[in-house]
Amino acid sequence: MKSSKRKYLKPFKNIYLLVIVVFAVWMIFFDAHSWLLHRDLNEDIEALENEKAYYKTEMLKDNKAIKELSTEEGVEKTARETYFMKKPNEEIYIIEYEDSIPKKKKNE
Repeated sequence: MKSSKRKYLKPFKNIYLLVIVVFAVWMIFFDAHSWLLHRDLNEDIEALENEKAYYKTEMLKDNKAIKELSTEEGVEKTARETYFMKKPNEEIYIIEYEDSIPKKKKNE
């Protein structure tokens, strides 16, 4: 029984190994520059980079819309298609297809 205890305690008698193990545990969990903290920060950086890419694509879309609205034809097209505006003495017909009309439930 004593020999089995000595077998397990033998590595801890080596002071260098003990110091290395304590240092590794300290650096992984307790230090201000711990591995856990760096993992969380890397996740935050990745999320921010994804957000940055999203906003860059949105900026490209907005710049395209601004460029479109900077011409007279673009303003008229947007007013007619989006806001259904018309010129005086002009008639507009809006055609709705059967699949574009929301269906009512049978119980209602």
